[in-house]
Amino acid sequence: MKKMTASQFRQASGSSFGQTNNGILDEKVLRIISDVQKNGDTALLRLTEELDGIRLRTLQVTEDEFQEAEASVSDSFHTALRTAGKNIETFHAGQMEQSWFMNPDLGVTLGQKVSPIERVGVYIPGGKASYPSSVLMNIIPAKLAGVKDITVTTPPDEHGNISPHVLAAARVAGADTVYKVGGAQAIAALAYGTETIKKAFKIVGPGNTYVARAKKWVFGDVAVDMIAGPSEICIVADETANPAFAAADLLSQAEHDEQARPLLVTPSSHIADAVQGEISRQIEKLERKKIIRQSLDQNGRMIVTESLAEALDIANLIAPEHLQLMIREPFENLAAITNAGAIFLGNYSPEPLGDYAAGPNHTLPTSGTAAFSSPLGVYDFMKKSSIIHYQRDALRNVSETVTSLAKAEGLTAHAQSIQIRKDENDAKTDD
Repeated sequence: MKKMTASQFRQASGSSFGQTNNGILDEKVLRIISDVQKNGDTALLRLTEELDGIRLRTLQVTEDEFQEAEASVSDSFHTALRTAGKNIETFHAGQMEQSWFMNPDLGVTLGQKVSPIERVGVYIPGGKASYPSSVLMNIIPAKLAGVKDITVTTPPDEHGNISPHVLAAARVAGADTVYKVGGAQAIAALAYGTETIKKAFKIVGPGNTYVARAKKWVFGDVAVDMIAGPSEICIVADETANPAFAAADLLSQAEHDEQARPLLVTPSSHIADAVQGEISRQIEKLERKKIIRQSLDQNGRMIVTESLAEALDIANLIAPEHLQLMIREPFENLAAITNAGAIFLGNYSPEPLGDYAAGPNHTLPTSGTAAFSSPLGVYDFMKKSSIIHYQRDALRNVSETVTSLAKAEGLTAHAQSIQIRKDENDAKTDD
């Protein structure tokens, strides 16, 4: 990992973070989207064979495949699913919103009606890897919100099968249907629908760069949760941090892929050196050390600051997906943090805890977007309608205000809509 000062990092940070544009990638993605729009299921089957080398006979996972998957996974995995699912449900239940009404004036009722999104598409990465935890994190909040139709798309493996762990998680979480399709073509299918896959009103879930760019291009025709970038962790560590713990946590993020961003920010050069030593020692024992080394070499940074306050400022500048405060008084310094997807406090709250079992959602804003975005939650699967009810006298009381503003904007038909009711009311009053 490259060691640098805070000022050096500030100078370099403008080009290090944020979403990037790739014209060649976008051309490919747009061709895929157009193909699916025009050719539906035929395009999905053809693209799966062309891009993934997999010839599928059908797209939908059958009930027999679900049952076979559930029977093939271990009892301990079933127990882990239920435990994690319960924790996720308990946490997200606190995010539920209710419809409400108010009466600000006599004869006036205003309010907000909260309703679930009717149909949601969930993308789960797959192929070479398996992410049952993402199944739970994306589906459970949707079920709590009251979404009636939840469709999952996920890439099949080289044999045309879906991971049994993913299917078992989908059954526990409450997915309605699962389809064997991935990449930009899956996003297009969810956005526009095919003969088999229903059009969704919102698409959620992480994916590779093709998935991320496809979500960006279909946004507007359908809602999306976020445009996710590479996974990242920022650890703020003072002299009380355990270097072995910090190193292990940085390595856990680096193993995601070569683009992952592991960052350490510390006011202690001694801690930085100790963590670097631990990384060198621990990496040799890890299975994915080739990926980890590339992540550390390309994107890893150790930033040494003048003070803890400056370290916290750097963390806010980064606005990381995962922020660990491995410092003496994490709760006392929590108020200083304004930009982070998820915040882990102390030496015994490692980021993998949030990935799997703590309860808060692990679908988080990346690439600095935590400065204006939030983790996935129940609120992402709900929409709001404003409620307005005026009685006759209440409308009369506000009529002059409305007509005056409408005329100022040159919208005389708007003014007439109010005036015709006022005239009718005045006539009844005269009678």
